[in-house]
Amino acid sequence: MRSGDESSKKPRAAKPAKVQSKDRDMGAALRTVYQKTVDEAIPREMLDLLGKLD
Repeated sequence: MRSGDESSKKPRAAKPAKVQSKDRDMGAALRTVYQKTVDEAIPREMLDLLGKLD
């Protein structure tokens, strides 16, 4: 069996619309959480500790 043999691979079935919708919703939720984390202010105490590393 060769790794490049395409005949041994199963064709990927198309996802139903319901699954695609859930995937899209999950992606949007993760992007929202990530963006909120990026936008969150760094606490003064953390900045002070980081400043002491220099």
